[in-house]
Amino acid sequence: MTTAELVNETEKPAANAIPVTQNAQHAPLFEDRESNDMRTNWQRIQGDFVDDPRASVEKADELVASAIKRLAEIFAKERADLEGTWSRGGEASTEDLRQALRRYRSFFDRLLNL
Repeated sequence: MTTAELVNETEKPAANAIPVTQNAQHAPLFEDRESNDMRTNWQRIQGDFVDDPRASVEKADELVASAIKRLAEIFAKERADLEGTWSRGGEASTEDLRQALRRYRSFFDRLLNL
């Protein structure tokens, strides 16, 4: 098999693959309220840069660290919920699993595009 054939083959979606849509690529990682709060904080930090650049950079570092920590908490809770369901012998619904996979895929794609 040539490289071009291999690339074409790997780009074909699997029969059971979740369709990738524009929304799936950018599934929200945070709830709207959290995102809005973080954006408001960022705008405030950015606006304060002229008056106190060092403090702005320190606050930006804190905000980014906080966002990463919160994201880790969200994914840990999601994983714990799924594992808890499975350990009790239950089954997570296909929709719950689809949503979880969408969020993981969106997060993973965003990481790779940094």
